[in-house]
Amino acid sequence: MKKIVVLGGGISGYGSAVLAKKEGFDVFLSDAGVLAQRYMTILDEWNIEYEQGGHTMERVLAADEVIKSPGIPEKAPVVQALRQKGVPIISEMEFAARYMGKAKTICITGSNGKTTTTSLIYKIMCDAGLNVALGGNIGESFAYQVATAQYDWYVLELSSFQLDGMYRFKADVAVLMNITPDHLDRYDYCFQNYVDSKMRIMQNQNTRSAFVYSADDEVIANEIFSGKYPMPMRQLPFAAREAVASGAGDAYLLPEGEFTARVGKKSVTLDSSKMQIQGLHNCYNAMAAALATLAAGVEPEVVAQSIYDFSPVEHRLEPAGEKDGVKWINDSKATNVDSVWYALESLKQPAVWIAGGTDKGNDYTPLKEFARQKVKALVCMGLDNEKLVREFTGIVPEVVSYSSLDEAMQAAKERAVAGDVVLLSPACASFDLFKNYEQRGKLFKEWVKENVLNK
Repeated sequence: MKKIVVLGGGISGYGSAVLAKKEGFDVFLSDAGVLAQRYMTILDEWNIEYEQGGHTMERVLAADEVIKSPGIPEKAPVVQALRQKGVPIISEMEFAARYMGKAKTICITGSNGKTTTTSLIYKIMCDAGLNVALGGNIGESFAYQVATAQYDWYVLELSSFQLDGMYRFKADVAVLMNITPDHLDRYDYCFQNYVDSKMRIMQNQNTRSAFVYSADDEVIANEIFSGKYPMPMRQLPFAAREAVASGAGDAYLLPEGEFTARVGKKSVTLDSSKMQIQGLHNCYNAMAAALATLAAGVEPEVVAQSIYDFSPVEHRLEPAGEKDGVKWINDSKATNVDSVWYALESLKQPAVWIAGGTDKGNDYTPLKEFARQKVKALVCMGLDNEKLVREFTGIVPEVVSYSSLDEAMQAAKERAVAGDVVLLSPACASFDLFKNYEQRGKLFKEWVKENVLNK
């Protein structure tokens, strides 16, 4: 019996273990940390062997194949030992796709915008009455859903880490939102390594596949026109600045805010001012979602209505409340410079900007012009704010620094007056003060509710 070892017991790991068990493999799950009780309960129900608090290397190295959770870096000693022995290492996505039968996939990646776009595509597919599941970096484990249910479509948000472990996987519809520097600590601080990872979204595609991509993104454009990649699939570009017509279909945002998305003979025209999600970044998200779902066969009328009905995703430019003329916005998911660029670009009012956390080698230069124009005060929130303070002193009229959420929030409240917006858009990871960006955003909203709205 083939031995499968699953490294990591989070949402990706437990789902992979369940699917491997269902398919008749000898399964062992190993996690260096502590497993959540709900995952242990499921593993016990499926009679799956597991360990936590460390790896028994003898058992791990005895694997015929390893399914690695995306959070485990390549430089981890256990991964290095497996590489040295030549044991194949794949991702949950690669493994689950082997067993999904005739189901099709829409796969979304990009440095920014992928969660909103994925959620929007999923909504459109649901509204169209299709039998569809949501997975990958969002929703339930892809592998667990393959093991326990049957779907016709899977809408999957894919990180670069998941793409790294995908080899034979083929996306029926691939969506590439953008590529900007992120996670470079996982790619030897080499941007091209990260770019190569993102471009894997279109690997193995054929003439029946579709590739939706941003024609405005110079990195993507350079990669496509480099000649490095076979391009047999239907190419569906979307743009607001650099119109690129394609025989298969395309989308372009006009200066008045309207865009038409066309795939083959089907097209839909939308007025972005009528969408609930605002800003240039959300026009990109909507154009990508429209092209992807039209390519999947959804009728244009459904696409239009779903996009108009779609509400903002949690922690991504999410309204957290308004009182005394001050708006509070939770953009905790903006963990890199490019995400914050779109957040600042969308602002129509003076801002008190809360930023900071674990810096990922950020270059803040792209933010400085918007900060100069729109930000009245920068409140730095993190254990080490020296770089932020240095970069924005002289750019923003006032820069202050705090090492706790409560102090930072109080400082923001004191500086905001009627007509202002308080924007949490950190540009950094959350791990210095919080478990993750979700906890950071949740605590932000709770503070606003208790100290602003209910006062």
